[in-house]
Amino acid sequence: MLLDLTGIQKRFGGVTALRDGNLSVGRGEVHLLLGENGAGKSTLMKIVAGMERRDAGRMLWHGREAFFRTPAEAAGAGIAMVHQESLLAPHLTVAENIFLGREERLPLGWVNRRRMIQQASRTIEEHRFPLHADWRVERLSPAGKQLVGICRAIQHGSSLLIFDEPTSSLSGAETEEVFRIVRTLRVRGLGVIYITHRLEELRAVGDRVTILRDGATIHTGPLAEISTDCIIQHLVGRATASIYRRQRVAPGAELLRVEGLTRNGAFRDVSFSLRAGEIVGLAGLIGAGRTETCLAIFGVDPIDAGDIFVDGRPARIRSPREAVAAGIALVTEDRQKTGLALWLPIAHNIVMANLPAVSRRGWIDRPVQERVTAEYIARLRIRASSGRQPAGRLSGGNQQKVAIAKWLFRRARVFLFDEPTRGIDVGAKVEVFELMDELARAGAAILMVSSEMQELLQVADRILVMRQGRISGELGAGATQEEIMRLAALDRECAP
Repeated sequence: MLLDLTGIQKRFGGVTALRDGNLSVGRGEVHLLLGENGAGKSTLMKIVAGMERRDAGRMLWHGREAFFRTPAEAAGAGIAMVHQESLLAPHLTVAENIFLGREERLPLGWVNRRRMIQQASRTIEEHRFPLHADWRVERLSPAGKQLVGICRAIQHGSSLLIFDEPTSSLSGAETEEVFRIVRTLRVRGLGVIYITHRLEELRAVGDRVTILRDGATIHTGPLAEISTDCIIQHLVGRATASIYRRQRVAPGAELLRVEGLTRNGAFRDVSFSLRAGEIVGLAGLIGAGRTETCLAIFGVDPIDAGDIFVDGRPARIRSPREAVAAGIALVTEDRQKTGLALWLPIAHNIVMANLPAVSRRGWIDRPVQERVTAEYIARLRIRASSGRQPAGRLSGGNQQKVAIAKWLFRRARVFLFDEPTRGIDVGAKVEVFELMDELARAGAAILMVSSEMQELLQVADRILVMRQGRISGELGAGATQEEIMRLAALDRECAP
């Protein structure tokens, strides 16, 4: 065995993240690690990668007891981790990030940038990634940043690679490329631990599976010997339907309309409307302009042409402050960078968009803030020790719930959800869908951007499809994934 974990335990303050983590990985094996958000998956892997220290338990690496104190020690031993959220240096280039900490140097000690660019370009071209070695990482999409992390792990020649949600923000073609890379690593005799919430990915790459729930390993075995329904039951601790279906209602008055919305280089001539009680999906491939459209409506990015109407009246939105005042909320794609203040407590994050509601004479009323926080922690089932816990210490799914709670407390009427279930487990996805349905039934209008076509088909009343910055078509209930993909990927002139 390359890696053998037994009885791993870890606590963060009053929260037990792991109480009995067990997992083993051999050479030439792809081991799937599953569990709901907060189950302990990322914590267990961070212990393996030297990012956290275990409180108890045993870790054997190549048959010997190991206790990595830093990520550098783990990397030096041959362990690489591709994280769900980008941990890259945004001001550096793709090549510099790939070689960060292991720079190629000239005889006099100067960094050999030319050689790093050459080697990085070779890796990028070999795997056909849509990257350039000299691009700055800060200009990349979340998908591009994921690809840089994968390149970095491959370049370092590790014997164990840990993939933490590697396809959570990738297109279908990019996801298939990740699968190909994982299969290649297995053939080369490397060990792979693959964390994912996408149940449809399991059979494409996995050999064995370990499932965590509430910080403990509850199942380990060959993937071929367990059904998907049984996996879901292990994940959530109860039988549940794998497909969520909304009970749709008749839409009400128009709450938002955009006409001819254009931002040069990002999208052009985008027009659509949202009505009360509607969930409208926005589909498209990476780079189609979906996120950019949401940012423009929310006032983050200026528009070059077009009009925005709220409640039938023209709205001049030049900043997020004006968007919030107009009753518009944005749940961003990158919750850690733009959705939350990670260093602040959960309570501060929940009330920050509606401070007057918890203030008296210019001062925050602490009892009111605590009461509001407790209400939303219970309502959204946020797993936390208290409202005083920093948002950055929550799991990815619980961070997303806090980001949503912020706008629920603001009582917005138009919600722009950009990849709301990215990195969220099957149980939490259903909770998010139920929450969106609750908002729609209460009279809100929702625009839901998602790269998961099946999600859009399950949840949306109708689906808008973007291609190369334009709305290429609209589909109603009963549409198929093939119809979405045709509108997202094919020129009309090329369509049969």
